[in-house]
Amino acid sequence: MIICSCEAISDKDIHAAIDWMRASDETAIITPGKIYHALGKSPNCGGCIKLFVSKMRDNPNTEVPAELRGLRRTGAAAQQLV
Repeated sequence: MIICSCEAISDKDIHAAIDWMRASDETAIITPGKIYHALGKSPNCGGCIKLFVSKMRDNPNTEVPAELRGLRRTGAAAQQLV
C-alpha cells in the first residue's frame, strides 16, 4: 500500500528500512526522518505522517532498545539534577 504518495513510499518500503536500520544498529532510535533518509527521500507535504507513523508502529523493530528505556528522568529526580 502506498503511504506517501509525494515520494511513492509504500508500507513495505517503510518496514524494509526499519528492518535494515535495526540490523545495522541494535541501539538506534528509529524516527520517520531516519526512515526517509534511509530511503533516499525527504518528506514533502506531511499529509501522510499519521499513517506513516502508524505503519512504523506496526513493526516490532521500532521499539526502544531495553538498555535505553527509562533514561529520561522525571519529577523529583530531574529536579535534583538542576
